[in-house]
Amino acid sequence: MKKALFIVGLLNLAFVSFGQVYKGQMDLTKIPVPPGHYQDEYHFDTTVNTAAWKAQEKGMHVAFGSTDQLYFRSEVPELPSEPVSWQATGWKGERINSQVLIWSTDTLNQVRFVLNDLKNSRGQSISKNNFQVNMVHYVVSNYPYGAKDVTCGASPYKDLYLMPDRFENFDRFELPGKTTRPVWISIDIPAGTAAGVYKGTVEVKSEKYSTTLNLKLNVQNQLLPKPTEWKHRLDLWQNPWVIAWKNNVKPWSEEHKILLKKHLKLYADAGGKFITTYGVHSPWADNSYMIEGSMIEWVKKKDGAWKFDYNIFDEYVQMCMDLGIDKAITIYTPVPWGFRFRYMDEKTGNYVYVSWPPESKEFKSFWNIFLTDLRKHLDQKGWFEKTYLGINENEMEQTLAAIKVIKEHSKKWKITYAGNWHKELDTLLDDYCFLYGNESNVDVVNQRSKRGQTTTYYVCCNPPVPNNFVFSPPVEGRWISWYTAAHNYDGFLRWAYDAWPNDPMRDARHEIWPAGDCFLVYPGGNSCIRFEKLREGIVDFEKLRIIKEKAAVSKDPAVKNLIAQLNNHLQTFLTEKDFDSKKITADVQKGRDLVDQLSEKLATKPF
Repeated sequence: MKKALFIVGLLNLAFVSFGQVYKGQMDLTKIPVPPGHYQDEYHFDTTVNTAAWKAQEKGMHVAFGSTDQLYFRSEVPELPSEPVSWQATGWKGERINSQVLIWSTDTLNQVRFVLNDLKNSRGQSISKNNFQVNMVHYVVSNYPYGAKDVTCGASPYKDLYLMPDRFENFDRFELPGKTTRPVWISIDIPAGTAAGVYKGTVEVKSEKYSTTLNLKLNVQNQLLPKPTEWKHRLDLWQNPWVIAWKNNVKPWSEEHKILLKKHLKLYADAGGKFITTYGVHSPWADNSYMIEGSMIEWVKKKDGAWKFDYNIFDEYVQMCMDLGIDKAITIYTPVPWGFRFRYMDEKTGNYVYVSWPPESKEFKSFWNIFLTDLRKHLDQKGWFEKTYLGINENEMEQTLAAIKVIKEHSKKWKITYAGNWHKELDTLLDDYCFLYGNESNVDVVNQRSKRGQTTTYYVCCNPPVPNNFVFSPPVEGRWISWYTAAHNYDGFLRWAYDAWPNDPMRDARHEIWPAGDCFLVYPGGNSCIRFEKLREGIVDFEKLRIIKEKAAVSKDPAVKNLIAQLNNHLQTFLTEKDFDSKKITADVQKGRDLVDQLSEKLATKPF
């Protein structure tokens, strides 16, 4: 009897422990176990080449790597040697980048960099204050390095991969045994620097070890203009709401605006020209983790008339312009995905969602009202001439219908379109941005230029190469602008500057798209390998433009010969198909070498 009671008691206890459901109860198997401390990057990668670690001598290894490739956390860097000397050539006003690698079989404590001024033979210097030193953090990717089977859907790979990308400023760091840490060094050459060769050192120290790195920088007697004066039209689509979301501040509060200014400075310093604004709410069918809100509030008044609130639009545009992002304003979009529009019903206080296809009478009626009011507002602000109405990857029928309504309202409206090349759209668009691989030929671009129209191109979740994914070989980011120059494009576009996924600081994956497809900078106004390589290419574009202008008026036969070589070499970028990393790296380097030679030939002789 006692045994039976004991068994019944155990069963009751089991019911209480495992059978009873409490309010707010969750399935433990669906929630990750929280770690004891926050991990600023994941450490679940494994070593492929264990023999390489066994072959390493103990102690701290320090060497310069290439900025054109990636180096992995759990692997010994694949270097032909361990170079501790670095040299580069640049213009006054240019930023020069290098990548230092630190690795060890043992754990290293308090790894730090000690900077020194660079000096020339005359005692003139480039101050160490012009150096930026950033630790490169690893983020999660859904594709392996250099993957070329990328799609705009879910990754076919079941495993995940750690890729170095995110920058973070540091004082010192710890290096776990059998790991590698890249450190990115940028030198901004002041515009007033005297031409010549500058030398200096950087000391890399830990608790027990020290290595001295030797730097040699040849400053040519050429001046790169400020980014605000660059001609390259960079258009990285922005979403200001993500900054408020990630920092848990009220959108458009003073705190939000302070954070936005820091966030946008990277874009301005890379020569950003286009201000992304939204005239409709969530134009891309809610496909971002944080949707893009409307910067222009549509209100249907109690008497049926319409009014429009431009307060957020005005504040954001002015903020960008104050930072030097001031060449173009794009308002998205007359054709939102799904033709969905939202307005506030003043009578009920509710938001109303409607579907107005561009062919509908409702679309034409409303957009004539809105465009009249918008034109008046833009004229008052002095912004009309630099404003574009933006249409993105819409079907031809809807695109042409929307353009018809816009142009019938006023032929002075400018329109930009991002999508495949269509002959029917060519003369209708003031700015046409082709998807790489679905472009017109160079002759069409030249004809558009003669008509005063601009032409750019873009990459997104396709093509697989060239691209700016976290797993893309970094050289592709620089190669992009050489292609821009070769095709006579005016610039480059990408969605997006900052459409961050849920945990971008550690995990670059979007739910379905390739890792890094949606953003090029990180929270906190932090740059990364991908963004800096894109910026390097834009600088190359500017140097090419300036050198060609100077060479056009030169009578020096050597200059004419070098320009002929350069123009011939640019054709290489138009015929590239395979995107072998070594080949495109060599192609970019050859182009840079020719620019360096021309820079010397065309330099203003110092007094």
